Amino acid sequence: MSHFETSDRTRLLYRDWGSGQPIVFVSSWALDSRAWASHMLYFNELGFRCIAMDRRGHGRSDDPGRGYHYDRLADDLAELLDHLNLREVTLVAHSMATGECTRYLARHGSGRIARVVYLAPVAPSYLDGSRDAWSMDNATAELALADMRRDLPKWLADSADGFFLPAETGTSPETIRHTIDIVLDASLHALVECFRATHVDQRDELCAIDVPLLVVHGDRDVSEPVQQGRAIAALVPHSRYLEYAGAPHGLYHTHFERLTTDILTFVRETPVSGRTRAPCTQAAA
Repeated sequence: MSHFETSDRTRLLYRDWGSGQPIVFVSSWALDSRAWASHMLYFNELGFRCIAMDRRGHGRSDDPGRGYHYDRLADDLAELLDHLNLREVTLVAHSMATGECTRYLARHGSGRIARVVYLAPVAPSYLDGSRDAWSMDNATAELALADMRRDLPKWLADSADGFFLPAETGTSPETIRHTIDIVLDASLHALVECFRATHVDQRDELCAIDVPLLVVHGDRDVSEPVQQGRAIAALVPHSRYLEYAGAPHGLYHTHFERLTTDILTFVRETPVSGRTRAPCTQAAA
């Protein structure tokens, strides 16, 4: 494990395994680089260089009490890629991290990026007036935040079944406990502010994505409804969309074998030099 210091003097931990074509894994809300350990091992053994960072306020990174919004989080990612001088990167992002990566591409361009994979992505917009009916409104978000503030361990335990669907997917109690422990390692302040950070309109940013994008969503996702993945795939020119029957929000774990195979296929079938530009039409709000 290594650290680097950002331009606002925050020390962030990252894991950097192996050599070869780089894959950078970006963690969902509340999780950190430990969530990607199995994926990093899998791709590392295939000859890829695998990198994952602990977001500020998470894991073993600093908790500076500031910067928990998409612009700064996207800059953190950009500064990691610059620090390591990575090129031809495959970004793999889960949940909230998809919004961070969209903002990264909007702020820093795709010069270092070959392709992007979005797993169970956040909605194109959560803002009133541009929010689709299936995306979370502000009132519902504030209720969830109130429950987290009051008793985060209980809120996590109550949410675990929907996140993993253990009865159907065979997710072990130990994996559920490990995941909850990762979340409890994070700063509560960071969790609250990062949760709020997703409530933006990114439709124009999504339309401007000019690298190949694979979107994967499960049709039993109760955290980020499957309609969100469908909507993003419809917005981004020449994207690919895969929908997993019976998959929950935690599909990065529950559908590991299928997911790693689909990501590997996508990496091998999309050329590094590929750029996608086409008219983008937003659905009416």
